[in-house]
Parts: sequence; C-alpha cells; structure tokens
Amino acid sequence: MEIKQFYDQALAHASYIIISNQEAALIDPGRDPEPYLDFAQEHNATIVAVFETHPHADFVSSHLEFFQKQGATIYINSRMGADYPHQTIDDSEQVKVGQVSMQALFTPGHSPDHNTYLLLDEQGKPHSVYTGDSLFVGDVGRPDLREGAGHLRSKRKELAQQMFDTINNVFRPMNDEIVVYPAHGAGSLCGKNMGPETSSTIGQEREQNWAFKIDDKDRFVEALLADQPFVPQYFSYAVEVNREGATSFDESLADIPKLSLNSELDTNASLVDVRDQSKFKRGHIVGAINIQEEGKFETWLGTLITPETPFYLVVDDEEQLERTLRRTAKIGYEAYVKGVIVVRESLPETSPSLDLTHFKEHPEAYTIVDIRNAPEVADNTIFSQATSIPLPELSARVDEIDTNQPIVVHCAGGYRSAAGASLLEAKLPDAKIYDLGEAVKEF
Repeated sequence: MEIKQFYDQALAHASYIIISNQEAALIDPGRDPEPYLDFAQEHNATIVAVFETHPHADFVSSHLEFFQKQGATIYINSRMGADYPHQTIDDSEQVKVGQVSMQALFTPGHSPDHNTYLLLDEQGKPHSVYTGDSLFVGDVGRPDLREGAGHLRSKRKELAQQMFDTINNVFRPMNDEIVVYPAHGAGSLCGKNMGPETSSTIGQEREQNWAFKIDDKDRFVEALLADQPFVPQYFSYAVEVNREGATSFDESLADIPKLSLNSELDTNASLVDVRDQSKFKRGHIVGAINIQEEGKFETWLGTLITPETPFYLVVDDEEQLERTLRRTAKIGYEAYVKGVIVVRESLPETSPSLDLTHFKEHPEAYTIVDIRNAPEVADNTIFSQATSIPLPELSARVDEIDTNQPIVVHCAGGYRSAAGASLLEAKLPDAKIYDLGEAVKEF
C-alpha cells in the first residue's frame, strides 16, 4: 500500500492518492490532474476511483475529468445531488481498491452531505481516516458555508450541532493510532484555528483539539460559530461547479486569447494585474486592480472579483501567464477570462509614492484606511484614527471613506494593501491614494 499527500500551499489544500495492487484511489483531488496521473504512472497504477468528501467551496476538483478520461468511478454521499455520473456511498458502505478498502462514514457539520473515508488495510484494520473538512489538525470545519449553496442547504446552527455529534459519535470512539488526513491545513478559510501540521492522529486530536474538550452541545455550537473568518465571494460558486463537475483542466485553458495593449478591450470587464506591486505602481492600465500572483492569489481573486464577472489578466511574461491561468482555473474562474495581456512596454497610469517622513510626522493630515480583518484590528490597533474596512468589504463601502484628505491604505504586511489601494484608485479617480505597504511594520 502506498499513500501520498499532495499539498497546495496557496489554498492550504491537501489531497491524496492511495495505491494498492496497481489500483489507485484519489481523495478530494485538485483541479490539475497531472500530479496524480504522474504519480500513478510512476507506480504502474491505474486510477480507478475518486472519493469526494463533499462539494468543496474553496477549490474546484478534477473528479469529473478522471471519470471522463480515465474511467474512474466517482464516489459521493447520496445527499449531494450531483449532476455528473457517480456511485453513491453512504455510512458504513465499503469499496475495494486493490487489497484495501475505503469505508464511508457520514460526518455532517461542515456540510450536510459530508463523508469521511476510513482506509482499512489488507488485514481489514483501520489505518487512516480522510476527514475532508470535518476534522482538521487542531480544529473542525466551519458550518456557515452552505446556507446559500449546494443541492442540500442547512442553517449554520444546525450544522454546528451536527458537527458536535460527528466529533463525539464518529471520531471520538476511534483508536488513537489512526492517522488523520484532512483536506486543509493552516491558512485555509474552511476553518479558523488549524495547526501547522498537515496530518495528525486521532489520539493527538483527542488530546489537543478544542472540539474534543467541550462536552456541552450548546457551548460547542457557540464556540464553533464565533469569530469565523470572512467568506470569499467565489465559495458558493465553487460549490455549484463541483456539484455539476468541472470541464477538462487543459481544455478549459486552451482557448483563452493572448492580447496586447493595442487590443480593443471590453470596458465592462474588470482588469486584474498580477504583477509585483512595485511594477504595478510604476505603470498600469487605468482601473486595474493589483492582485499579485505571489501569495494567496486564488483567494483574493475570488474575493475581489465577483463570480461569473468577465475580466482580463495583466501579466509580466509568458511564464507568469501560464502560472496565473492555472491558478485562476483552480477556483473555476478561467471561464470568465476574456484575455491575457502580456506587458511588453511601459503602461500609462502610475501610483503616487507616499512621503513616509511627512506621514509619520503628520498622520492627522491623511485619511487612514485599515483593511485588515476585524479580529486583526481588535488584537492590534495600529492607528487609532483609522477607518476600519476589511478588504473583502472595501468595494461596497467606498462611500464611507473621507476623500477630503489624501488616503493611506494599510494592512498587516503589504500584500492586501497593494490590492486595496489599487481598488480605491479605480473607485475614487479624483482622490490621492497611497499604499503604506511594508512600511506598516515601522508603526
């Protein structure tokens, strides 16, 4: 038996391949099928099954492509209401893969149609459990993503109550040595307090995970619902894409046109410039938003660009073009890319440079906009006079910003403020917008 974890750092997404007797099964694969196909080929294995724990909100899965091109059977919970060919697998049912078996465990809480998969080894002994978004290292999946998405929708309180039952009736009785393989790690927005490790054991989670320490359901629900992070706009969209099944990865990218600055652009489409912020500030297309490829590009693209909104990408070179399109496809947004512009010359619009000495001496002469999330602001106030508008809400709350003075935008380290300042440049063309950037660390 061979088990391999694939970890996408940008989305903090973990997926898995299990090989036994030249047969391979995937659990929650990402959009790009190539890593799994390569690994299977290296081990002379055929991918025969894809197990989906639930319709994911934060990435688009390649399960349908594995069915269409490899003939793999897709296994899902019967409650999911999927529109693609599949085989339902419900609580306690098993599927043989080579000489091992995958047993479904119904684990609602993050979603109402969630399966966990227990791997039974060649002797039928529980070896590892693939928990999807139910049990994480140090945390459990958030219960507030399915109120407006999916075939089966549930209220967050109902799901939080179900998560309590899942933890205590499904996971708590398991043997200590069973390995826990979740679908996400620290940095994912599918939970709020995950540990840095990408795997664990039932024994470690029983000992360290807060969810095992609260034995009162009402208190558990209150703790689980409190202080959940923001929900990117694309989450409900991705749930529907996964429920319907995504198109082929490579084919979906093949017909996206490459454009030049002389190309006629759709004025109703958004412009997303993925270049480094220093290059963006030296010159960009009027109205562009600077969502840098470095960092959590997928999350912020899906947060600042509304699903199904047409947009252009602006990139540095052919290599960045390729990387960015593949990252865009991970959240299913490639279908709305009207074209990619490779920058080969200077661009017309520049961003003003902040006189940092003057700002330090006279902060009252500026309108300061803090675009960190509310918990960050509560933990550490940097400028007491700042207007606090989290970046995900900035576009909708522009009218709250005082434009009678120059505006200085800041976050915690500079990545988000580059996006926020560029967004305000586009929304407030008559205002003077400055990005404090990494200089925020000096305050």
